[in-house]
Amino acid sequence: MSENSLRDLDRQLVELLGKRIALLGRSHPNELTPDSTIEPSELQKAGVPAFVWQDVVSGCTAALARSPLSVEGEPSRRIAIVGGKGMMGRFFQNRFEAAGHEVRLLGRTDWDDAKTLLGDVDLALISVPIDRTLDVVRDTAKYLPPTAVLADITSIKTPIVEVMLAAHSGPVVGLHPMFGPGVESFLSQKVAICPGRDPQASQWLIDLMDRDGGDLVYCTPEEHDRMMVTIQAIRHFSTFGLGVFLAEENIDIGRSLDLSSPIYRMGIDTVSRLFGQDASLYADIMLANAERRESIARLAETFTRLAQLVQAQDREGLIEAFHQATSTFGDETERAVRESDRLINAMSVLLAADRVLQRQTPPQ
Repeated sequence: MSENSLRDLDRQLVELLGKRIALLGRSHPNELTPDSTIEPSELQKAGVPAFVWQDVVSGCTAALARSPLSVEGEPSRRIAIVGGKGMMGRFFQNRFEAAGHEVRLLGRTDWDDAKTLLGDVDLALISVPIDRTLDVVRDTAKYLPPTAVLADITSIKTPIVEVMLAAHSGPVVGLHPMFGPGVESFLSQKVAICPGRDPQASQWLIDLMDRDGGDLVYCTPEEHDRMMVTIQAIRHFSTFGLGVFLAEENIDIGRSLDLSSPIYRMGIDTVSRLFGQDASLYADIMLANAERRESIARLAETFTRLAQLVQAQDREGLIEAFHQATSTFGDETERAVRESDRLINAMSVLLAADRVLQRQTPPQ
């Protein structure tokens, strides 16, 4: 088949997928079982593997979680992203501009123009490293009109929301996007929302993330910070520690993947992803407050205790520790198996496609 023929066929597929998504959007919720419209025998007859059809079905259904970012009649707002020249700032710039808003970026060298950049904005979004956030909040608030929303996207909320409320007399909201670089939209991405003052004034911002498919979770700054000890500090330290260990053991990561299961590969991908990002960001997350540092120390003590059981060949002790931990997870294990099975299947498809492409690509 020629390249043009393949491109024409792809265009037809795109048009059909668009029609399928539109039809799903008009369906009654009880009718959203679209995979039942095709029998396995029909797939076999057409030479289409079941996983291809399942991916099409899931993708079309997931598309219903998003709406157009731009809403007819909604005013265009002026938004300043302080620290907006970083990766997260660029992400928010992209989504705001896609919704039709005017975006201004204020970096380290732009403070001479702060009065012009900030003096008439509807939203000032602080997107700077944790160790600079409090000072930048105070500096930004000096130039804001009282009607402007002051928001941040830092991973610590209690002290930052307190300072925003003290520094700015207008609307305040603390945000924490629970994702990093590489994400293209808010689709299924968690965003913690900590209301500070006048939540109605920032509702348009919340609505924008919701239309883009965001999974928005409200909490107090205090609850957020308690949960982040586990969600961020402990998890990142565990990943960081495993990566340092593998490096010190001089493990050939590529060769280990040749012999690994998909679960191992997913774990190594998580470790490798961390070491492909900004070291200072993860150091700041782990060192952010005493509660995080103390929890990391307790985790290290747990690893030491378990390692001692291994050294002593204490099989019963290890099994007992296993069973004690099992009760904490309860029904979550069923969800974890279900979700991880889907991830494994998706990874299998991706790896199969990569192998085909590698075979078709002539050597350089």
